[in-house]
Order: sequence, then C-alpha cells, then structure tokens
Amino acid sequence: MPSSPPVPDSAIRGPVLTFTGDPFASSVEETMRYESDAIVAFGDGVITHFGPAEQIQSQLPETVNVRNFGADALITAGFLDSHVHFPQTPMIAAFGEQLLDWLNRYTFPTERKYADKAFAASVAKVFLNECLKNGITTSCVYCTVFPQSVDALFEEAERLGMRMAAGKVLMNRNAPHDLLDTTQSGYDDSKALINKWHNRGRLMYAITPRFAPTSTADQLDSAGALWDEFPDCYMQTHVSENMDEVAWVKELFPDRKGYLDVYDHSKLCRPRAVFGHGIHLTEDELSCMHHTGSAISHCPTSNFFLGSGYLDVYRAKDPKRPVRVGIGTDLGAGTSFSILATLNEAYKAAQLNGKALTAGHAFYVATRGTAHAMYIDDKVGSIAPGMEADLVVLNMKSTPLIDYRMQFADSIHEALFVQMTLGDDRAIQATYIAGKLQYQQASI
Repeated sequence: MPSSPPVPDSAIRGPVLTFTGDPFASSVEETMRYESDAIVAFGDGVITHFGPAEQIQSQLPETVNVRNFGADALITAGFLDSHVHFPQTPMIAAFGEQLLDWLNRYTFPTERKYADKAFAASVAKVFLNECLKNGITTSCVYCTVFPQSVDALFEEAERLGMRMAAGKVLMNRNAPHDLLDTTQSGYDDSKALINKWHNRGRLMYAITPRFAPTSTADQLDSAGALWDEFPDCYMQTHVSENMDEVAWVKELFPDRKGYLDVYDHSKLCRPRAVFGHGIHLTEDELSCMHHTGSAISHCPTSNFFLGSGYLDVYRAKDPKRPVRVGIGTDLGAGTSFSILATLNEAYKAAQLNGKALTAGHAFYVATRGTAHAMYIDDKVGSIAPGMEADLVVLNMKSTPLIDYRMQFADSIHEALFVQMTLGDDRAIQATYIAGKLQYQQASI
C-alpha cells in the first residue's frame, strides 16, 4: 500500500523564489516563480505545501507554527556547490601561484595532515559549518587520498542530515610519495567506502580521480570499472582548467584526441560525472559532454584566483547541444564559501566572454541548475511539494549599503542582482536541512 503523505509540522513565510525549468533553454520569465508573500510548509523532511500565504494558511493544521521572516526576506531552495575541496579549508587564500605550482607548494603539504582522522574531523566541522552559514545545503566534495578523510566528512554530514556527495581522491603518480595510492588500493578503498556510505541516508559517493595527470590510464580504467559496479554513484574530477595542464595531459596521453577523451576512453563520461572547470574545452569536447550527460562545474573565483581563464557559460549551455552546468566554490583556490560572491564572479566571467549573466540565470544555476547537473533536481534545488526541505532564507537588506541600494531596486530581478553583487554570508538569515533549522544568524 502507498504510504500516507507527510503531515506538515513547521512552516516559514516570506517572499519566495524558485524555478520550474531552465531559463537557458527558454527564458527567465517562463521558468522563474516569485511569490511576494508565500508559505512553505514541511514535515518528515519534505515540503508539503507551497503557495501564496492567503491560500496556504487555511490548509495547514492549527498546530503548525508559521515563522514569518517578513517582507525583507527571500526564501529559496538551499544553494548547491558542485565542486569543493574540504581538505583545503586550512589553506584558503594561499598566495600567488598558478595551478600546477600551487598544487605542489600548498595543496599536497596540507593534504598530508589528513592521515590523522582527528584532524580531518576538526576540519570537516569547520567546513560544514561554513557551508550552512552560507546557505549551502548540498555539496560535491573532494576528500584526500586517505579513506579516513572521507569517513570524517560523511560522519559530520550525517549528524547534520545533509545531502552530500564525496569521495576519496585516486592518485597514483605525479604527486608526493606519501600521498599516492595504487590502482588496486585505490579501487579497494573506494569500493569499501561505497559499501559503507553510498545511499546511507542522504549521503552519496563520488568516485574521485583527482585529475588525469595524477592517475595512470590503468587507474582511470579501474575507476570506470568501479563505476560500472555502482552506476548510481557520482564521478568527479577536473578537466581543462589551465592551458599548461592541458598541454601536460597531451604529453602524458599522446594517443588520446584531447583532455576529455582521456576520461571518455576510460568510460568516465556519463550521467553523474561532474567535471570541474572545463574552461578550455573544444566544441567536440562540449558535444561529447552533451551526448554523455556529463556536467561542468563552473568555478569562477578559483579560475580568476589562479589565472586559469573564464568559462563561457552561455557557450556551454548552447541550446543546440546544452551541457549541464553547476556552480562550484572550488575552495581552497576558490576564495569564498559564499555562493552569492561566487555568482558575482560568474557574472564577471560572462562579461569577459561578451554576454552578461542575468540574476535569474545566476540564481537558477545556484539552485535548480546545480541540482540538475548532479541529477538530483527531483529531490533538491526547487521549492515544491514533495521536494526535500533544504531551504535558505536571505536577508535582502543585510548591510547598510545593501539596505540603501535596495531602496532603488524596482524589480525582483534588480533586487536579486544587488544580492549577488554585494551580498555575502551576512545575507544568510537561516538554513534549513530536511526541514530542520541548522543555522541562523545569532542576531535573529
């Protein structure tokens, strides 16, 4: 017999923004839903009601307390981060190298520390707390080569009830000896972690070759074989971030047509593959991503910080062969946990490619778009009955300057653009995970 629908036990009220489709494929006007005064009710971790307050209020049991955030708030689906390195939290804002030198000088020495489970657990707490403080409710996370770093992250995410994808880095060459695994140990460790964590509650496993230069062809093939065994897992890696990196991949894999073909040859281009960056992909490579259902994670703060370039998101989303695109903070080369700050940089990247990124497109990417890239847009990323109740409440007047500027905003589109240009973690009033309040500003 079908189970009875969940009964609401809590509700929040205020202006609400959500998306019903992809504005890159049609238009913002057709896909963006904005209600100036709405109620979102939830129970058993899922949304039970959503609509104009005057309609929904009478549908709720009298026992449901409705928390009214007021007209200066904005309720949206929780933000998603499709590419982030939690072990690099201690080295965010490490000065001045390009990608390959930066890895050797900062990243690898930092990641050695994660052999210590207690250290990994301490960073996981800081990392996930910062995610909640910035309204991020789901992330696709790189751990380290050490399995205990994966355990540390998943243990804390499970305690918080978060929907989280993560995995152990596979890396058997071109890195310090004490950070290398082998093709066999990487396979064995990853399989054990999948059996332990994948689909445990809201947790999801991501098979994680760091990037082609640090894995042999044999290890990449092994990752593809492991994915065949567990096809509903994710696969995350990096592609075409930096021109020197692209050239290095060509030297290491001379028989392959290009960087993406290295992964495709090992059966790593398919649905739930999330490729970080993709700045310098060719048209043939973008077509391959489209046809295989692979996704790009757009990481603008990292790309600018390391001087890598800037993704042309409109080219990637070309309606003739659209590629799934999510947003990524890419800490610690990324410079902020804030999705709003990341959207600010995504706007600048689009400008450098000759086309402005509207606020509607940007907020879509931060919510439903990244959920679509991760194949979980049936679960999170939108506000609708049946969706998981991962929600963020913004304060649209979070600083004196924003408060002043908002006096002159004459549409929701302008108001959203002000938030993504001037806003940061101070704009996050509250973050709900599966209907449970897991973060609120101390002043509230």
